[in-house]
Amino acid sequence: MSQTVVLPDLLNDGPSTQGRWMLVIFNNDTTGFDEVILALIEGTGCDIQEAAIEAWEAHTYGEAPVHFGTESVCVQAAEPLARIGVRTDVRPEWPD
Repeated sequence: MSQTVVLPDLLNDGPSTQGRWMLVIFNNDTTGFDEVILALIEGTGCDIQEAAIEAWEAHTYGEAPVHFGTESVCVQAAEPLARIGVRTDVRPEWPD
């Protein structure tokens, strides 16, 4: 018995509608860890453990990717972080 296998088209996935965007946060010296963790939970819906790891990554490495999705989803997730003074960047996940 043979089966047809259909592979995804990985080369033609279009712009912002395909979930190829990410939200990156940057470290600063003014916003506390607890504030960042709460804003990450609010914006991305992650749990407290993931938010704490992402806040630590931004603090340690200067920046951290914290959410992946469409461009509009990442922009929306950045709003609570921007409100507390965390610099964010929404960019394509991979360069074209």
